[in-house]
Amino acid sequence: MSYKIAVIGGDGTGPEVIREGIKVLGAVSQKFGLSFDFHHYDFGGERYKKTDKIIEKEEIDELRQFDAIYLGAIGHPDVKPGILEKGLLLRIRFELDQYINLRPVKLYPGVQTPVKDKGPEEIDFVVVRENSGGIYTGHGGASKVGTPNELASQEMVYDRFTVDRCLKYTFELKRRRNRQNPKYAAKPMHLVHKTNVLTYCGDLWFRAYHEMGAKSYPEIQRDYAHVDATTMWFVKNPEWFDVIVTENLFGDIITDLGAMIQGGMGIAAGGNINPEGVSMFEPIGGSAPKYTGKNIINPLAAIEAARMMIEELGEAKAGAAIQKAVAYACTKMKDQSAGRMGYSTTELGDLVAAQI
Repeated sequence: MSYKIAVIGGDGTGPEVIREGIKVLGAVSQKFGLSFDFHHYDFGGERYKKTDKIIEKEEIDELRQFDAIYLGAIGHPDVKPGILEKGLLLRIRFELDQYINLRPVKLYPGVQTPVKDKGPEEIDFVVVRENSGGIYTGHGGASKVGTPNELASQEMVYDRFTVDRCLKYTFELKRRRNRQNPKYAAKPMHLVHKTNVLTYCGDLWFRAYHEMGAKSYPEIQRDYAHVDATTMWFVKNPEWFDVIVTENLFGDIITDLGAMIQGGMGIAAGGNINPEGVSMFEPIGGSAPKYTGKNIINPLAAIEAARMMIEELGEAKAGAAIQKAVAYACTKMKDQSAGRMGYSTTELGDLVAAQI
C-alpha cells in the first residue's frame, strides 16, 4: 500500500522529532511492504514572521487530498500566544472536521510515573475528547473592554448531532478493545462531564450516552464520573479506566494529566481524527524552542504519533511493531526528559528503527 502524507514540522524542535518519526516509518515500510509519499509544508512561526500568513484556504483544500497529516509542533517564542494555535491548529481541526481527539494513556515498562505504586498494568486507557464543539467554538464576546465595567462571555454550545457522532466513535472503540483483551472488557466505558452544574450541556451528553448505549451497545458496561472527581481518580485509581469520552474543554484538561501519569510529554501522542476524512497526528509536547538544534529532545512521542497514524490508516501489524519497538527503547533509557535520556534524539530514533 502507498500513503500520501502531509508533513508539518512546525516550530522549535518539531522538525527534529518528526525526522525521527519518518526514519521509523522508513523501517516499517521496508518490513511491511508499505510506501510513504511525504510532502513537507512550512506552516508555523517562521513563515508567519516572514509573510504575515499562517495558512491559506487553498492550502487547507490541498490538505484534504492527503491520507493523513503528520505534525511536529506549533509555537514560536516571537509570536504572540494564540495566533498560531487558533490560526493553524484549530483552523485545520475545524475545517477538516477532525471531530475526535484521541489520546492513549499507556505507561510503558521502564518509564517513571509520578503515581506511587502504579505500573503498566494499572495505567492503560484511552480518552476520546470531542474536538469540534463546546466552549472552543468561540460563541460569546466582550464589551466595554479596558474599562472598569468590562464584560466577557464565552459559551459552551453543543448539538445532538455533534454529541452523537462522538459517542458512536467511542462506543465502537470500546467494542474493539473489549474484543482484543479480556482486561479491557472487564472495565466499563466512562462518560466524564459536570452534570451537577452544567445542567443543559451535561444533560444532553448524559441522555445521549445512555440512550445510545442501551439501544446499540447493550453489551458494553457504562459508567459516569464528574470531571473533578476524574482528576482525583486518575491519580488514585487509574486502573478503573479503559475508554473515556468527554467534551472538548474537559478533555483538554484531563488528557494533560493523563500524559503526566504515563510518564510525561516525551512519550504522549494524540490524533485529531475525522473517521470519514483526513486526520492529523502529533506529539503532545510543545515546540520546546530552548532545545532547538541541540539533538537532545525525546522523539518517542512523535514516533508514537506516527504509530497512531498508520494504525488509523489500517496498518495494525505495522503499528504493533512500532509500539513494541518503543516499549523496548523505554527500557533502555535513563529518563524521558530532554538531555537526560542517555541517547541523543537521532540515536533514540535509530534504536527504535533498528527494532522494527
